[in-house]
Amino acid sequence: MEVINKKILIVEDDKDFLWILRQSFGSKGFDVIYALDGEEGLAMAEKEKPDLILSDILMPKMDGIEMAKKLQEKKISSKIVFLTNVKDAGRLSEAMETISEIDYIVKSDLHIDAIIERVRRKLGLK
Repeated sequence: MEVINKKILIVEDDKDFLWILRQSFGSKGFDVIYALDGEEGLAMAEKEKPDLILSDILMPKMDGIEMAKKLQEKKISSKIVFLTNVKDAGRLSEAMETISEIDYIVKSDLHIDAIIERVRRKLGLK
């Protein structure tokens, strides 16, 4: 297995989907950390300084957009990719207007390998 010197934080409240993401990214050589909600995600990002955060938008305690805003306020420069089933254009455009260099993936539109490939490209990996 190739070891990729990149740490990703996955913030996802669906435990089954989180497990699939953790296993999939881990098997591709990523250093994977995770959180189950936005508050925990914010704390993990502050502590671990991941290269990229893959975050759901709709979560308990603090949603992904609010977490991303707080990360920006704290000058944490991790790249962010929202992974969501939200197809509400207004909600997604709010995220993209508020946070610079944001990207998003609609969960139901892509297979796990395509999600990993998008993350690799966002990190500048081949």
